[in-house]
Amino acid sequence: MYNVGDKIVYPMHGAGVIESIEEREILGKKCSYYVMKIPIGDLKVMIPTNNVNDIGIRDVISISEADRVFSALGSSQHEFSANWNKRYRENMVKIKSGDIFEVADVVRSLMQREKERGLSTGERKMLTSAKQILISELVLAKGLNQHEVENKIQEYLYG
Repeated sequence: MYNVGDKIVYPMHGAGVIESIEEREILGKKCSYYVMKIPIGDLKVMIPTNNVNDIGIRDVISISEADRVFSALGSSQHEFSANWNKRYRENMVKIKSGDIFEVADVVRSLMQREKERGLSTGERKMLTSAKQILISELVLAKGLNQHEVENKIQEYLYG
């Protein structure tokens, strides 16, 4: 059970702070929800409290883990699958995992590919989404603002 003020990660949406816990009636059923504010894009998300474990809600990473994420962004390049569909599916699995290191890997590989060869529309949208997820957690973990985190990502990726 999380409390108001806790920093959590909602896979596929990003990290945020629980602003309130509310009870709502939807389709005749009363259910309790966490109302989470995501720092990027001023987005609010309602998460049913009864299936937090099933959807992979977790705590925001520590400062030291955030430093490891930045280091991982600067790690060596890897080969890309030539097949767009295969690349897309593999990246989507990584994003859905909710693992920040997997999301960082997607951001790194797509940004490298964009620089070298360009991205398709689908991959460009995926990159935007993955960056939002990554940045939202790093903002909360490191206590930086969005602009500072984006600059650090660029710094680690491109030196």
